[in-house]
Amino acid sequence: MSQVRPKPVSQQADLLTVDSLRVSFGRDIAEKAVVRSVSFSLRSGQCLAIVGESGSGKSVTARALVGLAGRHADVHARQLSFDGTDLIGLNDRGWRRIRGNEISFVLQDALVALDPLRRIGKEIGEGLLLHGAVSSREELAQRVIALLELVGVPEPETKAQQLPHQLSGGQRQRALIAAALARDPRVLIADEPTTALDVAAQAHVLALLEETKKRGKALILISHDLAVVSRVADEILVMKRGEVVERGTAAELFKDPRHPYTRQLLDAVPSGRPRGSRLSPSTIVCSPSRQTQPPVQSLPKSRPIMLEATSLVKRFKGPDGTVRAAVDGVSFELRSGETLGIVGESGSGKSTMARMILALDEPDEGAVQFAGRPWTTLAERERRARRRSISIIYQDPLGSFDPRWTVGRIISDSLSSDVETRRQRQERVIELLDMVGLSQALRDRRPLELSGGQRQRVAIARAIAPNPAVIVCDEPVSALDVSIQAQILDLLGYLKDHLGISYLFISHDLSVVRHISDRVIVMRRGRIVDSGATEEIFRNPLSEYTKSLIAAMPRLVREQEIGQSSTLLEEGIA
Repeated sequence: MSQVRPKPVSQQADLLTVDSLRVSFGRDIAEKAVVRSVSFSLRSGQCLAIVGESGSGKSVTARALVGLAGRHADVHARQLSFDGTDLIGLNDRGWRRIRGNEISFVLQDALVALDPLRRIGKEIGEGLLLHGAVSSREELAQRVIALLELVGVPEPETKAQQLPHQLSGGQRQRALIAAALARDPRVLIADEPTTALDVAAQAHVLALLEETKKRGKALILISHDLAVVSRVADEILVMKRGEVVERGTAAELFKDPRHPYTRQLLDAVPSGRPRGSRLSPSTIVCSPSRQTQPPVQSLPKSRPIMLEATSLVKRFKGPDGTVRAAVDGVSFELRSGETLGIVGESGSGKSTMARMILALDEPDEGAVQFAGRPWTTLAERERRARRRSISIIYQDPLGSFDPRWTVGRIISDSLSSDVETRRQRQERVIELLDMVGLSQALRDRRPLELSGGQRQRVAIARAIAPNPAVIVCDEPVSALDVSIQAQILDLLGYLKDHLGISYLFISHDLSVVRHISDRVIVMRRGRIVDSGATEEIFRNPLSEYTKSLIAAMPRLVREQEIGQSSTLLEEGIA
């Protein structure tokens, strides 16, 4: 049953009205409804947040508001209107008039949303050209640069000339937000706008959203980050399986959550929880072969070094011909059964370093040893036999999948050679899907048929499949809602404790890094500026940059703290 608190009476007219929205796919409308009886209203200067786990119907609800629910979607509502205009049955011409001009949409997956063959500046300027908002190329270039500066993209003149794959994940996301703001819409719908951002960039975007709201714009914020939601939202809808199960203000939901599902979401937030403690109430399913192995209760201080990077350097030439060092003299070691967290702002060189560790990119200087033997200096033919011992969970799983392959084939292709028969491979695929919280019914689906969170879990299952000794985790939980994130963090901890797997854990989420890591490296502009034991780094950071990251770290105020603070997002750590 939905837990709905009474709304305060307002004399201001509603800008967007949604009454009993239902979105279905397929012939059997009743059976295929993925959104059921969703109702809300939105006024100018108000922010409505929609939270819930992957597959709850958040994004489908948002897409229905801009006519992008899908070609085979059946959208019904008692009322679906924008400023007096009925949106039900609106034709393509009508949607083109509203979409972008009046209601703008920031998609969740920036790499998919951006044209891979179009430079960022042209992508952002397209809407301005189509609607005749600029009179010359010079004015267009100036507007594009101003929009990139507005969302905090560094070196905007250079970035405007680059292709999407040449930008970091966080920079791509901010470019997408710039494109959405280009026409100064009255309603901005943001689907996970801060998911790919480091804490510094996240703080910038949140300040931008708050300023947009102050300018009288209406916001719909879809996010799995409850700390972000608590800062910006005036009202929150909690969705589960296509329905709203609870609604209220941030203060009401975080102080007195009424629905068990809302309480489950709050309990899964790692901020403020003891490092390494269990976050998920559910039992993680592991294969029988894994369950029989005893946990590694304590590892000796002299445990072997699995990865050793020495003075790594990687340079790239920019569009202006200038050569820049993306990684500049980085050295570290990763021991067996250890989790080494790597943090830093977008573009600090974290992912470039990960590609060198995996020998996907060759260092310009320096080298990497794997398990005490040369790794990056070997020819690819010599490395091939050892590649299954070092795996990766990519930040952007869709870009790493063959879109023609099914989930079952993606995972099966990575299985170790000791899984021989077809039946054994099918059983192992089902076990791996269970381990990452996915139904075996998804085996025959393709990546584009999955939600962002489901795709990330498939990527994790693929990484685990060959039983690696080391897993490089490049933002492995950034696309997941808090409940699934909790399950995955618990799963990664279980595998490390029972099998002695080593993780190189790259993330912009400092609360996640603090929860899972034994040691932490802080990177800035390609260099290491701080390193040490996790709690030492968070309690006594040495560099000013590390201090600034921790100061910008959002922390969800727990129930007992509400009432002592006028805001629900505090800066810093306890």
